[in-house]
Amino acid sequence: MTVTKARLSAAFQATVAVAESLRELKQVPSGILYAQLMGVMDLPTFNALIRTLKDTGLVIEENYMLVWKGPQ
Repeated sequence: MTVTKARLSAAFQATVAVAESLRELKQVPSGILYAQLMGVMDLPTFNALIRTLKDTGLVIEENYMLVWKGPQ
C-alpha cells in the first residue's frame, strides 16, 4: 500500500478524533470503543491507532480499559 498525503491526513485525523473522544470520556473499555468505530475502521487499524496513542503516553491500557493520561 502506498502512503499518500490523503491517507496520511486521514490517519492523523482519525487519531486526533479518537484522542479527543478519550480525553472527553476519561476512560472507556477498548471493546466498547472499537464497537463504535468498527463501521469506519477495521481491527488492525484500530489497534495501530491505540498503539500510537499509548506509545505517545496519552493513553494507558489497564485490563482492556483505555484511560486518558494526556492533558485535559
